[in-house]
Amino acid sequence: MKEKTTVITREQLDAQLVFCNEINDYWRARGITPKAYVETYGCQQNESDSEAIRGLLVQSGYTITDSAEGADVVVMNTCAIREHAQQRVFGNLGALTHTKRRHSGQKIFLCGCMAGQEQVVTRIKNSYPHVDGVFSTHHLWQFAEVLRRVLFTGKRTFFTEDEAGSIAEGLPHLRDSKLKAWVSIMYGCNNFCTYCIVPYVRGRERSRQPADILAECKTLIESGVKDITLLGQNVNSYGKDLEQDVDFSDLLAQIAQLPGDFLIRFMTSHPRDASKKLFDTMAAYPKIAKQLHLPFQSGSSRVLKAMNRHYDREAYLEKVRYAKSVMPELVLTSDVIVGFPGETEAEFEETISLIQQVHYDSLFTFIFSPRPGTPAAKMDDPTPKEEKNRRFDKLCAVQNEISVELHNAYIGKTLRCLIDGTDKEHLTARTEGGRLVRLMGDPSLIGSFAKITITGATTWSLTGELTEKD
Repeated sequence: MKEKTTVITREQLDAQLVFCNEINDYWRARGITPKAYVETYGCQQNESDSEAIRGLLVQSGYTITDSAEGADVVVMNTCAIREHAQQRVFGNLGALTHTKRRHSGQKIFLCGCMAGQEQVVTRIKNSYPHVDGVFSTHHLWQFAEVLRRVLFTGKRTFFTEDEAGSIAEGLPHLRDSKLKAWVSIMYGCNNFCTYCIVPYVRGRERSRQPADILAECKTLIESGVKDITLLGQNVNSYGKDLEQDVDFSDLLAQIAQLPGDFLIRFMTSHPRDASKKLFDTMAAYPKIAKQLHLPFQSGSSRVLKAMNRHYDREAYLEKVRYAKSVMPELVLTSDVIVGFPGETEAEFEETISLIQQVHYDSLFTFIFSPRPGTPAAKMDDPTPKEEKNRRFDKLCAVQNEISVELHNAYIGKTLRCLIDGTDKEHLTARTEGGRLVRLMGDPSLIGSFAKITITGATTWSLTGELTEKD
């Protein structure tokens, strides 16, 4: 893997915009308004990347559609974290042979984390001839170039060169929401957890300049965005590669001081680098949501060491204790892996006891999925699948009980929420802690903060009544 970050110049980006204009002219000369479909798998960073892909497509003259059927361009933005997600992509990719048969001019592209794996690229080249182009996350900024080459030459194009990664400022974005926005503050990861493929496919950590991030947030706030989520594989590492003396807590404080009525969230936060300074900063600024996603992965110190997580059980619990001491209202969520190679029943029970001790509002739970190329894929794994499934079911049952208990505690409270959409006959809203609330009300309320009294709760959501609009 190359280790030097590439900073994409303004001239390079301008060249990509020229490609967009040439594609636009190509379609206009034919009197056609082309359609494009982008399908996204995986994490919030992939969602953010898809917004940039859609932005480049719109710049190239395409309208965005919600189906691959009849689309002139189909882009599958993929995830490589778990085997199930990867196999699902291959299945859906195979199904596109039918849409392409019905629309022979359709161009199909695969990108995202799967495109950063050599074995995947080889499989696409050999077994999926209907796929016209592949580009990795490092080459997302060159999508217009890839599209132009495919469109103008009819030749399959692969931009998958291995590198540390790049930073490209100024790409057009087509965002999914006018109320909420993802803002990537950094890319890549240096942690190399033994189970994780991300550092291999997204490259080394590289931070955007604070001024660029602040300018983007300011523009979003002025456009009416009320909820901003800062993204990074490990946001707590932000700034370590910059010449300025600025860390993630400093960046959070700077954004929180921008004018406007909005909330800031962030993910994901690695426990190794989560500091008291971070928690104190969160507590000090009302515009920073009192919500923390702090993945623990396992409650066993031995398993955590095998995972290369750089903290143990007690260090993690101490961070949680401090965070809750300065933010008693903190909503805490996490990730956990069941069935890591060599995990014993006793070690699994340590995970259960940690969950019961911390009392998470919700968990993202996964059964270990070996990823080729990672150290964990080569570890001895004697635990049968049936046993891992049993542990997984037990863990989910324990967490569901806790979620119900915590949600029931909301009943009778009045919370300030952002009304953000509809679900059938209900409005939907989000608490500061990110909890989903359903309520009755006029759709004109969408986009506003309001006081909502919680009247009911389930494992996954709350119900409420409008008390007053802010």
